[in-house]
Parts: sequence; C-alpha cells; structure tokens
Amino acid sequence: MSPILVRPVREQLEHDRVIRLLQAKNRRRFEVGINPGAELNVPVGSGTSAMYPDLVLQSPERGHRLQAVIEVETGESVNHLEALAQWAHYARLRVPFHLYVPAGMVDVARRLCEDNQIHVAEIWSYHAIGDQVRFTLVHRSREAPAVAARKRVAEAPVATPRPPAATPRKRPASPAVAPRRAPAAGRKAKSSSRSGRKPSKEKPKSARAQKRR
Repeated sequence: MSPILVRPVREQLEHDRVIRLLQAKNRRRFEVGINPGAELNVPVGSGTSAMYPDLVLQSPERGHRLQAVIEVETGESVNHLEALAQWAHYARLRVPFHLYVPAGMVDVARRLCEDNQIHVAEIWSYHAIGDQVRFTLVHRSREAPAVAARKRVAEAPVATPRPPAATPRKRPASPAVAPRRAPAAGRKAKSSSRSGRKPSKEKPKSARAQKRR
C-alpha cells in the first residue's frame, strides 16, 4: 500500500484481488512475490532504499534475478502524488515496469506518465464482469522492442567473409598455322579447270583399221 494513501475498504479488497489474480497468471513463467495491503514480503533493493511493489517477478532459475515489477492502482490512487512517490521510482529500475489501472483511468495514467517523464513498459486496464476480472493491454513502450532488436543484432554471429574465388588463367592463343600448299598436279588440274580446257584423250583405233595395216 502506498504510504501516502489510505484506500476505502472496498477498493482495497479489489486491489488485493487483482494482485492475486496476476500472481496466478504469471506463476508459470516467473517466481512471483506479492505485497498486498500493508504486507512487506518481497523487497526490491535493500536497506533504506528498499521498495515494495505490489508484484515482484523473479527468474525461477538459480539466483532469482529480478525480471519485472508490477504496480496495481485503483480509482483513488491514480493521481499526481502516487505517480511521483512510486511510479517514478519503479521506472528507474533496470527492469520493465508494468502498471495496472481501472479501465476508466487509462487516459489519466498516460497523462501522468507523460507529464512526469515516467517510462512505463506496459499499461494494462482491468475491469470486473461479475466474478471475473479481465485485463487489456492499452500501452506498450516503443523502446522495449528496439532494445531487444539491438540485443539480437549484438548477439548474432558475425559471418566470416569468404575469400574471392580464383579466376582461371587464360591460355595463350596458339599461333596461326599457315595453310599447306597443294601439290603441283592439283594446281595444274585447277588451272585447267579454270581455263575451261579439257585434257585430250586418244581415241582407241577401230578393228577395221588394224586389219588394213
């Protein structure tokens, strides 16, 4: 509970009910510590600088590293004094700060964060329908995805450049071979064919001429 606020009993019961619902919702991923009402169970920090958010999300692994803090507000506690006394301090932690407010106080919570330069990773609204409480994400900081993207780029393995492929050496062009000269007979045959003259052939003598002789 805020040191500067005393909630009506009805709002305090609603406040603590939302805290336990969020505890059950986040139990699968985190080790969840809660500080409902005036209880101081799980601090963030130590000594005089210790703070007690409504929910403290820690890693379930060894070391229980702090992952996020959640603050649940009611209609009476969404105001300027509450923002400076608690929200501003939670926003300075090196973990995401999530704020849950009633559905009718979303615009007021946004304006308080903007006016006081309070960085909130996520703002959720909640409203009761009978015995059920429904949660709606209404704001998510644009810086969170950018930080995650830079982290992925920093952790990505650097590809080693491949050496350039060796270019095959070109063989020197072979010297031109002069055409062989045709034999003389061939040249004569060509010359005769060019001149149009036919080579003379002796006609065989007839049988009668041979008898006369």
